[in-house]
Amino acid sequence: MLKQLLASVALAACATTAMAEVKVGLITTLSGGGAGLGIDTRDGFMLALEQAGRDDVEVVIEDDQQKPDVAVQLADRLIQSEKVDVLTGIVWSNLAMAVVPAATAQGLFYLSTNAAPAQLAGAGCNPNYFSVSYQNDNLHEAAGAYATKAGFANSFILAPNYPAGKDSLNGFKRFYEGELAGEIYTDLGQTDYAAEIAQIRASGADSVFFFLPGGMGISFLKQYADSGVDLPLIGPAFSFDQNILQAVGDAALGVKNTSSWSKDLDNAANAAFVTAYSEKYGRLPSLYSAQGYDTANLLLSAMDKAEVSDDEAFRAALMEADFDSVRGKFSFNASQHPVQDLYVREVVREGDILTNQIVDTAISDRGHAYEAECKM
Repeated sequence: MLKQLLASVALAACATTAMAEVKVGLITTLSGGGAGLGIDTRDGFMLALEQAGRDDVEVVIEDDQQKPDVAVQLADRLIQSEKVDVLTGIVWSNLAMAVVPAATAQGLFYLSTNAAPAQLAGAGCNPNYFSVSYQNDNLHEAAGAYATKAGFANSFILAPNYPAGKDSLNGFKRFYEGELAGEIYTDLGQTDYAAEIAQIRASGADSVFFFLPGGMGISFLKQYADSGVDLPLIGPAFSFDQNILQAVGDAALGVKNTSSWSKDLDNAANAAFVTAYSEKYGRLPSLYSAQGYDTANLLLSAMDKAEVSDDEAFRAALMEADFDSVRGKFSFNASQHPVQDLYVREVVREGDILTNQIVDTAISDRGHAYEAECKM
């Protein structure tokens, strides 16, 4: 288990004895098949804190191993023993559902760098829970809107059987106006998709939408390319981020995917972030990196206006979202989820690197579908 106690955001370079004013517990996936997503989350978050050069934040980083029981144990220890003020970092929605309700019930702030299940956006919303990423359905809603605009009329859709997978297919169907050639849920962590690809081949579909993050997406894309099934693929950014693209290779070229962020978004904060991240880590950032970076900068912006011990004032400071987001315009709705544009990207080759470029805006100023259910 990886644990890093960082006495200040500037690390040893600050050489200060000042006590940290805010203690953050960052629980994310740093080992196993989903490790790349957690590593990017951590690295984006820590880059923002390092750039700020401040000595008033302490971060305790833990590896949840993509296991809900481990995440719960870590959260309990961080709350009870480490006395953290803020939790963040969880990638997977099943882990978030295991951790977030209990943490917020104990008075902690939870700032989501990624997982944002429907249950926490609607009836389960909480004054201490902020999603800095999106609501889980959003990128899939954008994919449904794109599929409709592209003229697809008989899509086959699939996702893993866990909260984010269910959100994904619900989101796609919300904005997709065609028929469904098939709809299936796979096992979470599955790596063999021969049976699903056979179903797609026999379905009469004119396109395929899939949500298979991390290693699942790598396996599916490679097997799909080898199968000879020549139907257009659509997916969310989770299956087409930088680390995944390099593992998949040319099988991903030309595939359209949807995202709330891209490295070619034209704003000063994003350009500076992409440059700094690439220089520090020797790789291009992913959506997870960008969301981690924005989350840290949101936290710092709130700390500049209120004490974390003053719940009402700190909550109001978070709601202001007074920071330069790498996504450009950024604000929270009443349920404390982003209102933001959602884009269509295409996988392209830039030199020796596979990456994404924006080709269209799928939905502008999107909040989420569960707002009316939140009674805060």
